[in-house]
Amino acid sequence: MKVNREELLGSLPPEWPKSLLPEIREAVKRSGIKVVVIDDDPTGNQTVHDVPVLAGWSRDALVRVLAEPNATVYLLTNSRSLPLSQAQAVNREIGTNLVAAGKVTGRDFVAVSRSDSTLRGHYPGELLALMEGLGQAFDGILIIPFFEEGGRLTVDDVHYLAEGDWLVPTAETEYAKDAVFGYRSSNLRAWVSEKHAGQIKPEDVGSISLTDLREGGPEAVAATLSRIRGGQVCVVNAASYRDLEVFVAGLLRAEASGQHFIYRTAASFVRVRSGIAPRGLLTAADIFHSKKQTGGLIVAGSYVRKSTAQIEAVRSLDRLTSIEVSVEKVLDRARVDEEIRSVANLASEWLAAGADTLVYTSRKLFIGNDEDSSMQIGQKVSAALVDIVKSVTVEPAWMVAKGGITSSDIATKALGVERAEVLGQMLPGAPAWHVGTESRWPGLIYVVFPGNVGGPEALADLVRLLRGDDRL
Repeated sequence: MKVNREELLGSLPPEWPKSLLPEIREAVKRSGIKVVVIDDDPTGNQTVHDVPVLAGWSRDALVRVLAEPNATVYLLTNSRSLPLSQAQAVNREIGTNLVAAGKVTGRDFVAVSRSDSTLRGHYPGELLALMEGLGQAFDGILIIPFFEEGGRLTVDDVHYLAEGDWLVPTAETEYAKDAVFGYRSSNLRAWVSEKHAGQIKPEDVGSISLTDLREGGPEAVAATLSRIRGGQVCVVNAASYRDLEVFVAGLLRAEASGQHFIYRTAASFVRVRSGIAPRGLLTAADIFHSKKQTGGLIVAGSYVRKSTAQIEAVRSLDRLTSIEVSVEKVLDRARVDEEIRSVANLASEWLAAGADTLVYTSRKLFIGNDEDSSMQIGQKVSAALVDIVKSVTVEPAWMVAKGGITSSDIATKALGVERAEVLGQMLPGAPAWHVGTESRWPGLIYVVFPGNVGGPEALADLVRLLRGDDRL
């Protein structure tokens, strides 16, 4: 049942009185430990800035990146788009290669399995595979889905999604009805039990409470974590970034005493665990040094309600043309090639004419009879979007990809991105990348816009910002 946001938050103890981010930043720097984020789609860097994203994880690539002095790196797996067995193989390989790279460089690291703040993803399968690849015993698995930018809070172990003045338990949202990653439980302890097929009982799942965080502080957190042993799963409550700072400060103390944890988290945790200070939203002046005469390209594949509303709003902008990709034709082997060719030709013409161009999938959602067939449909649609972008003959002034899987496939398969730098956020939860010289369009500004982020006008606002209108 949804609850009034103001009333629930007002009933909580006051937040810890001072910021602990300076302490965290100093501890991270002093330890030299690298934060390696294994990201199941490209949206996990939506809270950070000035960090690299790698599309590969070979031993040599990891040796190079572990040797770099910066504290954090993202490995873009896009494993949420893969069947479980493939997602496990990817995570197992990453774990094995990380251990080998760590031995070569002498650099210690911690692993973050970053996934969706609305609890969709291959949990626990890919996390267990990552642990197998790392070949290390962990005292505990920490579940931390808090994501302030998207209004995802956890109070009394219940994970909520903010909708206006209300907080809705996530099991009552559309995300819990996902054809592949659906679930029944909003209480994270029950959710863990559900995802482990009942092999873990809810009462056996540990919890860091808001009382621990707000009244006990880092010492209480460290004390609670000291009792987590034998790979126990522990959920972390958080209703603000200050809560997360207190938790991480206690976590670092526990780890400094010799404990080992692996994390399954949303994006907010990464910024705090890395000691990265918040940065204001970027403007066009921050990221563009010259103006191209072509239009910008927006590719939208996400089907959640927020994305559909945002697509409708952006279509009403002036100097923008929209092209619908017929999913029905994409799924028809006899018609898919012609649909790809037609959309790509139209997009190229409009971009060359200087018009911002939206390419979006038709809004009827096609699902299969089971998880695998539904995933295969999604892969076919994403592959068509990739082929459309690969067939576009005009380099856009900038590019936006709407939807996590869509943005990953476009970046790696259509643009050939092997490495990008996260510049920061254009809108809350929407990071801008500067793509590498190896990509099809070197130096392109590429904005990753998650499907489940932003209000109805967010995509239109992003286009306005990229055009240089900062008066939002």
